[in-house]
Amino acid sequence: MTANLDTTVLVLNRLWQAVNVCSARRAFSLVFAGHAQIVDAGSGYQTFDFHQWRDLSHEAQDHECVHTIHFRIRIPQIIVLMMFDRLPKKDVKLTRQNVFLRDDFMCQYCGGKFDRKDLNIDHVVPRSHGGKTTWENVVCSCVPCNT
Repeated sequence: MTANLDTTVLVLNRLWQAVNVCSARRAFSLVFAGHAQIVDAGSGYQTFDFHQWRDLSHEAQDHECVHTIHFRIRIPQIIVLMMFDRLPKKDVKLTRQNVFLRDDFMCQYCGGKFDRKDLNIDHVVPRSHGGKTTWENVVCSCVPCNT
């Protein structure tokens, strides 16, 4: 099976906390330069450097791989950075669109998927009862469930 180098790879900091996603192309660059190691969930979350991963890739037949002139190598799903131990600061703005994206355009009450025009935002604890407009208190709901 072949894969695209734009496949997303989960990036962990050295404390094994998720910090980002990157392309497989970028992941291979980081691993080859020695800035990261590949984590294989299938082998008990063992870590591998580039050469170990290349050698391991010869045995794997049912995984997505990239073919080079001389060898094929599996696309990693997870990499762990060797030196980076911070968490990125990313404050996601609370907007209707971001709530829709978070909830995958799915009504949180009936589970149905809807177009944006058929959805609205519902406060789980109503504002009239002291509920705040926070990520924890707003959900995506369809019009019939929220009337």
